[in-house]
Amino acid sequence: MPFPFPDVSDIPLSELISLRGRRAVVTGGAQGLGKAIAARLAEAGTDIVIADLNEELAGAAAEELAARFGVKALGARADVSDTDSVAQVADRALAELGGLDVWVNNAGLFPNAPVLQMPDEMWDQVFAVNARGVFLGSREAARRMAVDGRGGVIVNIISTAGFKVAFTGMAAYVASKHAARGLTKSLAVDLAPLGVRVLGVAPSFVPTEGNLAAAQAATEQAAAAGIEISPPDVMEHSRIGRLGVPDDIARVVLFAASDLSMIMTGSTLLADAGETI
Repeated sequence: MPFPFPDVSDIPLSELISLRGRRAVVTGGAQGLGKAIAARLAEAGTDIVIADLNEELAGAAAEELAARFGVKALGARADVSDTDSVAQVADRALAELGGLDVWVNNAGLFPNAPVLQMPDEMWDQVFAVNARGVFLGSREAARRMAVDGRGGVIVNIISTAGFKVAFTGMAAYVASKHAARGLTKSLAVDLAPLGVRVLGVAPSFVPTEGNLAAAQAATEQAAAAGIEISPPDVMEHSRIGRLGVPDDIARVVLFAASDLSMIMTGSTLLADAGETI
């Protein structure tokens, strides 16, 4: 079976970065990092489904992007840990957008608890979203991308926690992100014959609504249990003099989703301001 990855050397740069005519799904896309990713994909021309547990926020984000960029944008409720929910989102992309070319597994959880105090339910929930969710989204996307032979691109939002441990209390998160990074490699091998590339993007801490809320909740939970958590100052590890912002990560995702990265699959790109050097 031929591998349908063309040589794009003669394609103009403006066309390589363009996603005009393509269709995308971004999970966890209603706010924060996911919304920034959805915005750059829409600006590049994709029609898009913003999938999120919060259907109201997803709908509002979709309306905003449609108005800004003149693309077709839909909001949909999605529980990425539930097979039927993920499949329904993928089917909606086919039915209402006409196909599926890009899928971004962005939805994730960031709880924090020392191992000795971590309940089974926390571990299971983190893996249900951060690892199982990546698997389900990738599988359902690839099944549909393979139907017409066009292939596509899957981008998994990993984390620097897929490379290292930043501070204590991160066992479930770090393990789930290492799993997602490993899954990215394996998916790339399995899906290449179908014309599907799979890439990871690993941000450092970005101060989004969700990340700030998770950090605050973790600190309060630890304090209530009489445990002191002292996360490192991420600015100490930035080599560019500032923290990343959501659009910093979104631009890397755009590169991964576009034909600019045609030669790449299986890699996880560090978008971390040099933190992991």
